[in-house]
Amino acid sequence: MNTAILKEGLDRLYDRYNHRRFVDPDPLVFLYDYKDLRDREVAGLVASSLAFGGVRQIMASVGKVLGRKGHTPSSILLEHTAPAMAEIITDIRNRWATGSELAGMLGGIKWTLENYGSVENAFISCSDEGDEDVLPGLAGLAGILYERSPGRIDCLVPAPTRGSACKRLNLFLRWMVREDEVDPGGWNNVSRSKLLIPLDVHMHRFARSLGLTARSQGDMRTAKEVTEGLRTLDREDPVRYDFAISRLGIRRDEDRDIMLSKLGLVSGEKGSIESRYCQGDGTPDSVER
Repeated sequence: MNTAILKEGLDRLYDRYNHRRFVDPDPLVFLYDYKDLRDREVAGLVASSLAFGGVRQIMASVGKVLGRKGHTPSSILLEHTAPAMAEIITDIRNRWATGSELAGMLGGIKWTLENYGSVENAFISCSDEGDEDVLPGLAGLAGILYERSPGRIDCLVPAPTRGSACKRLNLFLRWMVREDEVDPGGWNNVSRSKLLIPLDVHMHRFARSLGLTARSQGDMRTAKEVTEGLRTLDREDPVRYDFAISRLGIRRDEDRDIMLSKLGLVSGEKGSIESRYCQGDGTPDSVER
């Protein structure tokens, strides 16, 4: 697709959907409750790590974890031991993620806050100014959480070094680094130009339909390829369209077909991109973040 036409269409999509009124249901909504950066970091890691499966289950699980910590999750982490946290959330389960695994991840976050002062500081300590993107920082942060978490946390924190697209960690970074009407931001020392697209199944299908990638594997290589394609549209903020595009996968707005038509994404007898985009379990409110 012609770059100028694509940018015009995606800019229109951004203007239409990139507003806070379209956030709910999305685990991002939980971050708005926290003004303190460390509280927002904890909420963001919890919300993003559980962002897989049906959106209703995601919202319920995140609400249970954060609800039990009250309004100062970072303070509660610092005041409780890992066994105490495990006891608090032992009955929480999100698909295959168990309460004990969540407690393990929280233990890793607790150690990070105690030793680095913030998750952002830990991320920056693993990064270099010359890095072309956030991947080194992601790998370093994941390594810290793995090393300092009691027990396994594989299903909650992916390993960038194994080629995972790390969609949930990249989603967390988008929330913390970007700042606009949707993303609350707070990390001022990480450049948004280095962010990578949170590649879930819906974004992958969308990107393939737009010709941003031809790869069938939803891995880190594909995430970088899609990001590079989006960077030709906005070099300083390549993931700015992520939220707006994701709305196409989970909303049922009456003007969606009009928006898709203006984007040039209606493919006639094969069906619009909407039908291909929402394939999977057949439900538009299913996300794989």
